[in-house]
Amino acid sequence: MKIEQFLVGDMANFTYVIVDEKNKDSIIVDPSWNLEIIFEYLKNNSLSNRYILNTHSHFDHIFGNEKVKSTTGAKVIQHKSSPLEKDIEVDDGEIIEFGDSKIKIIHTPGHSKDSICLIIDDKVMLTGDTVFVGSCGRLDLPGGNPHEMFDSIYGKLVNLDGNLTILPGHHYGSSKTSTLQKEFESNFVFKFKNEGEFLKFMRS
Repeated sequence: MKIEQFLVGDMANFTYVIVDEKNKDSIIVDPSWNLEIIFEYLKNNSLSNRYILNTHSHFDHIFGNEKVKSTTGAKVIQHKSSPLEKDIEVDDGEIIEFGDSKIKIIHTPGHSKDSICLIIDDKVMLTGDTVFVGSCGRLDLPGGNPHEMFDSIYGKLVNLDGNLTILPGHHYGSSKTSTLQKEFESNFVFKFKNEGEFLKFMRS
């Protein structure tokens, strides 16, 4: 299994292609702009596309769904709380088996109600707009909730393996990737002593 990262559009989005090299199959994560690049990658590597997996339902992470689905026949996977049309619903802790790999769903509301992180083979985590390199997703968009973001960060993410490689939903930081341990040490969102401090800062 390998993961290809594509920087697309004018909002510094990342689209990812998770590749099962053994079976020549793929999952496209958060298709949006520049789909021709994604389709060319699939063609050049003789890959089929089984799933579209969205980290959340904000437009810049899903508006490529229809084109990818009609072109490749892929099924759309989203968290069960997503208000959008989907083929497969997932919930916190569920596992998607893909070739020899396992993708664990971590429900991390805060940026949106249906935000999820994807842990792949206990090595890599796609964080969507929950956590970026050096920051976290906005809380003032539809579905945003600072209480839920605090619970997601301090109730779930801080308990994960620091060796996880972080692949965010946008290129908003100093690098395109990080590790969870580096974010523990340098990302301000992990520095608050309690929820009160977190909420005060986020609302300021």
